Amino acid sequence: MRYTIKKVLNSSVVLVHDADDNEFIMLKKGIGYGKRTGDELIEEGENQIFVPIENSKSKQFQELINDIPIDILQLTQKIILEAEHVLHTTFDKNLYFLLADHLNFAIERMKKGIKITNRVFWEIKNYYPNEFKAGVLALCMVEDTLGIQLPQEEAANIAFHFANAIPMHSDSYDAIRYAKEIGAIINIVAFSLNRTLDKTGMHYMRFVTHIKFFIERYFSDNMLSSESDTLYMQMKASYPKEERIALKVRDYLETKYEKELSKEELAFLIIHIARISTEKQEKE
Repeated sequence: MRYTIKKVLNSSVVLVHDADDNEFIMLKKGIGYGKRTGDELIEEGENQIFVPIENSKSKQFQELINDIPIDILQLTQKIILEAEHVLHTTFDKNLYFLLADHLNFAIERMKKGIKITNRVFWEIKNYYPNEFKAGVLALCMVEDTLGIQLPQEEAANIAFHFANAIPMHSDSYDAIRYAKEIGAIINIVAFSLNRTLDKTGMHYMRFVTHIKFFIERYFSDNMLSSESDTLYMQMKASYPKEERIALKVRDYLETKYEKELSKEELAFLIIHIARISTEKQEKE
C-alpha cells in the first residue's frame, strides 16, 4: 500500500497519511533520508515499524518520538510483539509510544546512576503475574539488544503498561461505570486545581493511566495496601494542597460506594496529582 509523506521527523522517522487521511508513523533507519513532504512511500514488513495514530494526537506523538533514539523505538516494537504473543492478546496502539517513552527514560536514569524505587513492585508482581513475566522478558531483550541491565523493578513498571493496554472484555469489567468514575475523578482534580488540564501533555496521559488502573483495583477489591502509613505521611507533608484534593476524591468514592480507600492508594493519588500540578508550574 502507498502512503504520502506528511512530514519528515528525522532521517529514520516519517509521518505519513493514506488516501483517507489516516495518519501513521513509519520508522526505519534511513527511511526519511532525502525525502520531502509529498513523496510517496510503500509499506514494507521487514525491519520497518508501522504505527497508526489518531490524528488528534499527531503533534503530541511527533514531539515524543523526536526525543527517543531509533534503536529504542525498534526495540519497543519487538518487545510489544513478543508480549502480545506471550499474553495471547493485542494491545492498545498507544502502548507503543508510552512504553518507548518509559524505556528511554529508564535507560537515561540508569546511565546517570539515578535509582527510583518502585513502591508497588510486589503488588504488580502478584496482581499481574503474567504481565510481570512479560516485563521480565522485556528486560532480557533490553540487555541482549542494548547491553544495558535494568533493575528487576523495571519489570513491574513495564507490566503496568502491559496490563493497562490490554482490552477489557470480562463480564466483571463495567466499562461504562469505570469510564464515568474516571471522568468524575479527573473533573474533581481539574476543578480543585482551578484550571483545564492539558490533555495533550504526557503528564495528563500518565495521570489518566494511573486513574484507570486505580479504578480497576478499587472496584475489584484489590487496592494497594501497606502495614505502614509512611509513604502517605511523606506525601501529605510534601504536597499538602494535592493531599486535600486526593481527600476530595476519597470522600467522593467512599460516599458513593461506601468502600474505604487505602492510605497506600491515597498516597499514589497524591503523587500523580502533584505531577499534574507541577506541569502547570513548568509552563508558566
